[in-house]
Amino acid sequence: MTDHARDLIEAADRGPADVAAVVRHVGLRATAATLIDEILFRAHLGDLVSESDASVVITLTHDGRETSVLVSVGPKGVVIGRSADAMDLPPAQIVQDVCDTALALYGPRERVSSASREVRWPSPRVMVPRLASNLSVPRLFHAVVQRVLQVLDREEPVRLADLAVRHGTDKWSFLHQYTPHYQRHLGHLRDHRVTVLEIGVGGYDDGEAGGGSLYMWKEFFPRGLVYGLDIADKRALDRPRVTTITADQSDPDALRATAERFGPFDVVIDDGSHMSPHVIASFRTLFPYLKEHGVYAVEDLHGSYWPQLFGGSENDLNDPEYTVGFLKQMVDGLNHEEFLKNDTRAAQMTDRTVKGMHFYHNLAFVEKGRNEEGSPIANVLREAPELLGIDRLQ
Repeated sequence: MTDHARDLIEAADRGPADVAAVVRHVGLRATAATLIDEILFRAHLGDLVSESDASVVITLTHDGRETSVLVSVGPKGVVIGRSADAMDLPPAQIVQDVCDTALALYGPRERVSSASREVRWPSPRVMVPRLASNLSVPRLFHAVVQRVLQVLDREEPVRLADLAVRHGTDKWSFLHQYTPHYQRHLGHLRDHRVTVLEIGVGGYDDGEAGGGSLYMWKEFFPRGLVYGLDIADKRALDRPRVTTITADQSDPDALRATAERFGPFDVVIDDGSHMSPHVIASFRTLFPYLKEHGVYAVEDLHGSYWPQLFGGSENDLNDPEYTVGFLKQMVDGLNHEEFLKNDTRAAQMTDRTVKGMHFYHNLAFVEKGRNEEGSPIANVLREAPELLGIDRLQ
């Protein structure tokens, strides 16, 4: 199935006219399928499953035409397209212009609008010969409609930790407490168009296992495209806005080919093998493909220390052949303009392109950006130390 989300995200960033052009090119039915899939992904109606039934018809319109999908929630879970005839309660119908819907889901937040929306009950498509005056509307019915409307209104999103639990990733669990740090360092990008690459999909060799963090990022970045790179074939996990790539993170040529095709990236996350040679090779290859002001995260730094599982070492904690020692070099690089002697340290490729670093337990963030502020005092010390009353450099 063709993923039209990328075209809709790009068009929604430009404005309604461009969205309408995509609808004309792709067609109302295909556009609606992409948007309704996105609505249902974000609404998590499966959380509401109970012994009773409730349904909603989502209708998207354009230039006098419309297309509808019936979504039912009941004891059997979420069912798409079930007949409404056997339901105890006729479904509500949410009607909205398809371009407004695309802008609400994929456009800047200021373009979210409910101006074209109607909420009808019962649906005109359902024949109800008689409704009892004392008909009781169950709580589930209200909850289903409310979930869909919350998605269309882009209401304040839930915490990343909650999304991690929902999608089954261990980024927030007894093993790791990474999500508060990700929230802090990536939260400013949440409403932006972003491209995310995560190394390591999970599930080992099982092609249908893993992917929890990819879906977490998909929901966390509602306008984002998410790519997962793994040495195992994980294409069974592909979804709209989520694409997996089969490649070895220790192979620079494969990484460059991936970056040339799908990059540049706003966020790169290394949750792959955790072996230092692989982590370092990935960073050296992919960091140049990280956008200005992008963020590169390296998880599970314990691999740098554990020889038994990841070939790490505790013999020299500053050894640049191991992940943490490699990252420590960049801390000095942040202050490269303060070095007074030419032979203090060999220049690194990241000295002028890393503007910030943040370390947490087993997790590091590297911020890309220009690091050339200059150092007037260091310049004086190098060129004319006597002006500061200093005889010579120590």
